[in-house]
Amino acid sequence: MANVWNGDFPWRNSLADGFARTSPVGSFPPNGYGLYDMAGNVWEWTADWYTARHPADADKPCCVSTNPVGGTAEGSRDPSQPQFPIPRKVIKGGSHLCADSYCLRYRPAARRPQMIDTGMSHLGFRSSATRWWRRARRAAGTPV
Repeated sequence: MANVWNGDFPWRNSLADGFARTSPVGSFPPNGYGLYDMAGNVWEWTADWYTARHPADADKPCCVSTNPVGGTAEGSRDPSQPQFPIPRKVIKGGSHLCADSYCLRYRPAARRPQMIDTGMSHLGFRSSATRWWRRARRAAGTPV
C-alpha cells in the first residue's frame, strides 16, 4: 500500500487511500523490512548523479555489495536535450501523482533522472533514524 493516484489521472482522484496530496510518514504499513513509504507519496531525491547505466564493474546491478554511486554532474546531462544543460540526479519511488496509466516506474528499485533545478510538490528526500536514536529520544521525553 502506498499513497498514489487512485482513479483517472489527471482529472479524477477517488481518494481511496484517503489523501489528495502528500500523506504523513507512516500512514501506510511498513514493507517486509520494516521501512515506511518506500514507494508513493513523493519521489525520493538521491545523492547519485544520473547515468544511463550502472558502472561497468556492476555485473549484476541488483546485487552489487558496494554502493555504486552515480557518475558526474557533467555526465548526467541529457545529450538528446542540449538546450537544457542542467545536471540530473536520480529519483526513486514514485509519488502521490503516480497512476497505473501514467507512471510506469513507481517502485523502490526503479530509477529515473530529474534536473536538479526542479522544485515540485511531489519531490522530497528520505531521512532515517536508528533504533538507538529513537529509544534515546523517548527516554529523554522528546518527541521522536
